[in-house]
Amino acid sequence: MNSGGTAGRRALQVATAILAVVPTVSGLVAMTGLADPLYAHLSLPHDATLDSNLRFYAGVWMGLGLAAFWVVPRIERETVLFRALWLMIFIGGIGRAASLFAVGLPFLPFVGFTALEVIGAPLFIWWQHRVALAASRRRP
Repeated sequence: MNSGGTAGRRALQVATAILAVVPTVSGLVAMTGLADPLYAHLSLPHDATLDSNLRFYAGVWMGLGLAAFWVVPRIERETVLFRALWLMIFIGGIGRAASLFAVGLPFLPFVGFTALEVIGAPLFIWWQHRVALAASRRRP
């Protein structure tokens, strides 16, 4: 497959839209704070500061997902925003990796998320670069 041509653009749009669902939906669910099903079974202390912080991060996460949806139709032109979104994801993955080494293994899916964030983010940035380059060559 030509990663930069029309088929590459469409595939990048589809992949981005599918991946945008994750932060949008999980961010919306996490806006419940400590009542989030992900945390409910952990017996975390009922603490206003922790709850407030979780809800804030959930809102930022949901905003990232919504911004990713916004980029999809103009994916070959929104290079700066696309890179910024994936850079945020990459930095978050570095944080997860630091936690993995400092505290231990999280639930198994989170190990996969870490790999996507640290390895996948640069690949998505490269892919979008190829799509943007191909689009610029097609313009008169």
